[in-house]
Amino acid sequence: MSLEQVTEPVKAGRPKAAEAEARLNDLLDTAARLILEKGYGKVSLEAIAKEARVAVRTIYVKFGGKAGLLKAILLRYRAGAFDPAGMETLHRPIRDTLREFGLRFHRLVSTPEATALYQIVVAEAHANPDLAEAFWDAGPRQTRELLARYFARPDIAAQLDTNSPPERLAIYLMNCLMGDQLRRFLFESRCGVATTPEEIEQGIDLFLHGVVKR
Repeated sequence: MSLEQVTEPVKAGRPKAAEAEARLNDLLDTAARLILEKGYGKVSLEAIAKEARVAVRTIYVKFGGKAGLLKAILLRYRAGAFDPAGMETLHRPIRDTLREFGLRFHRLVSTPEATALYQIVVAEAHANPDLAEAFWDAGPRQTRELLARYFARPDIAAQLDTNSPPERLAIYLMNCLMGDQLRRFLFESRCGVATTPEEIEQGIDLFLHGVVKR
């Protein structure tokens, strides 16, 4: 990754790759913190750039604007939670694979940051369509496509007893896993975590009971 991709040139020359990566992560960390503190619509690129000590032009060149910056933040969060290769290539029992996916998903969406961000998206999506689009593209859409590819695998499809397409199965599974998350998103300070790891496993068993051949 070149310096031009991360920050403005400095007189000492181009930094090493590790330094450039650190600056990129610092920018994403700063942007995430400010968005969570102030809200997507109330924090400007100028404020993010100033606190991260980069030029506004750098953000536009690298991310295309604030929506692209948010998308990069979400993709980084997601990359730390999921292992796409495991679902696309490994041959394991369906329940084991979906259980691992479900628990990873649970850890991802149960963090205070995830709850706060979801609340921001719900509150500001109408006024900021680019926010809703960035959130959908980097979050739910990526997850649904990952699951659809898994259910479309010939070895997995052969074990299923359903006419539903892979895309629909992905939606069904996510509905089983989400549980009472809506209550948590609405009343997070009063109800605690709505979905537990045990409930995740129950949701997986409910889904499999409806689609796996007997």
